[in-house]
Amino acid sequence: MSKTLIRGAKILGGEPQDVIIADGVIAAVGTGLTADGDDVTVIDAAGKVLLPGLVDLHTHLREPGREDSETVATGTRAAAVGGFTAVHAMANTFPVADTAGVVEQVWRLGRESGYCDVQPVGAVTVGLEGKQLAELGAMHESAAGVRVFSDDGKCVDDAVIMRRALEYVKAFDGVVAQHAQEPRLTEGAQMNEGVVSAELGLGGWPAVAEESIIARDVLLAAHVGSRVHICHLSTAGSVEIVRWAKSKGWNVTAEVTPHHLLLTDELVRSYNPVYKVNPPLRTEADVHALREALADGTIDCVATDHAPHPHEDKDCEWGAAAMGMVGLETALSVVQHTMVETGLLDWAQVADRMSFRPAEIGRLQGHGRPVAEGEPANLTLVDPAYRGEVDPAGFASRSRNTPYVGRELPGRVTHTFLRGRATVVDGKLA
Repeated sequence: MSKTLIRGAKILGGEPQDVIIADGVIAAVGTGLTADGDDVTVIDAAGKVLLPGLVDLHTHLREPGREDSETVATGTRAAAVGGFTAVHAMANTFPVADTAGVVEQVWRLGRESGYCDVQPVGAVTVGLEGKQLAELGAMHESAAGVRVFSDDGKCVDDAVIMRRALEYVKAFDGVVAQHAQEPRLTEGAQMNEGVVSAELGLGGWPAVAEESIIARDVLLAAHVGSRVHICHLSTAGSVEIVRWAKSKGWNVTAEVTPHHLLLTDELVRSYNPVYKVNPPLRTEADVHALREALADGTIDCVATDHAPHPHEDKDCEWGAAAMGMVGLETALSVVQHTMVETGLLDWAQVADRMSFRPAEIGRLQGHGRPVAEGEPANLTLVDPAYRGEVDPAGFASRSRNTPYVGRELPGRVTHTFLRGRATVVDGKLA
């Protein structure tokens, strides 16, 4: 069998060590290692950081139904380039992933793609309409083994439906991932409600629309003793509510996107629809609060909310443009820029926020594991010294709606391994 010897990598940013991969697992970790056999690939990893394969709790792969934006195949290739070995595929497809049949289709497409594991997220309600619980148990019992349920793109705004969903998923240790957006408070909203929205005359999206739903849902989760996960948390007030809920010992987790760690609503002054996203870009004060909360663990993990759109859905006037940004291929670079180079996180903590914790929240087997002998060889090798401008022309994703065009970002994934098989070599798809 073929073997791979990774020589001199800084595991989680620590002292340089060698790692041998064989038969899909980490065969040895140490210094001065050698690998016997005719078929040995040696990688000089001097100066590079070795992380467990990244796990994304929040990815839109668009298939079935919007293959013009993305497919499972193209999305998982983008994931591999970004260092991800597993992604959770959101349910707002066409048809909606609200039955065992649809989630199994997505799961099988992921297995066929071979670039990363795809764990489907099941819809909470039928058709994402918020009126009737979807087949939660059937989706869990399916081959896809769904554990995470979300109507992302829409909020489960009915408190009774949300309570019933939280009660139902308790039976199999599932989690409801809430898109926190009170719909009545965001009718006609186009951007964050504040000074910039007032000056531009665009409909404002108040922070309280997010915070009020989070407050309700952490109380509901505590009441029924279930798990709730807050998608793409974006305001300083939301941070305080989650911090309070955790101080009570309630089973609440939360994620933040890379773009909410870096970008602010000031960019909307350009009227460039690439900056139109849900939830909207917030203020500088919110950005700093999110960074601090990710650093202190109030926010559990980084999730991309990778939301691909075809050119025509973004190359139009602001009001008509779709909401969303692609993020799989730039996520780690943005985290390095905003969190590592600012001293807020070290690489071991990046591994925690981008691999260990999301895998734990999603109850994923074989991912988010230590870089240690006998563990599955789901690994990401990063060159933190790299600097380069973002050029979407080279993306593996089918869509190009990135907010970082021409921006210099640090870090580059040089190799990604899925169960020992290289999916990315020297920064390119294998």
